[in-house]
Amino acid sequence: MTKGDFKKLFDEHFEQVRSYLFFRSGDTELATDIAQETFLKIWEKQHFIDETRVKGLLFKIANDLFASYYRKEKRSFEFFKHYKPEEKSSTPEEALVFTQMKENYNQALERMPEKQRTVFLMSRVDQLTYNEIAEMVGVSVKAVEKRMKLALNFLRTSLRVNE
Repeated sequence: MTKGDFKKLFDEHFEQVRSYLFFRSGDTELATDIAQETFLKIWEKQHFIDETRVKGLLFKIANDLFASYYRKEKRSFEFFKHYKPEEKSSTPEEALVFTQMKENYNQALERMPEKQRTVFLMSRVDQLTYNEIAEMVGVSVKAVEKRMKLALNFLRTSLRVNE
């Protein structure tokens, strides 16, 4: 792998790897750090890489690094700790309703099992196809479909209870 090939690989996949890690961690800085470390590992092992399967390898390494980080640190997960979407409303009443809905949604995402949350956010936020998610996460498309179905049912149930 030449420097040019590596740069192309980095340019094509860095944002996807970072987004995947953000969906898992809820921390932009951590996601960026682990994504950079993932590409460092790829650079170090470049002689042993099958370039046709490098995308799956990227996500496998990123996943392993993420799991290792949390095993070492033993931190609790707080999704959207630093994430604040832009709020636009025309009246104070709409702002209150939006704030309540956002809180209920974020609480439901925090309670959602990690595997379901990851697939849900990759699909809805990053707008990835089930095939792309399956490749990144390292599971079958059927597993992605099942996780998405469970995530949607979880949200539907959770948001109905909080109404």
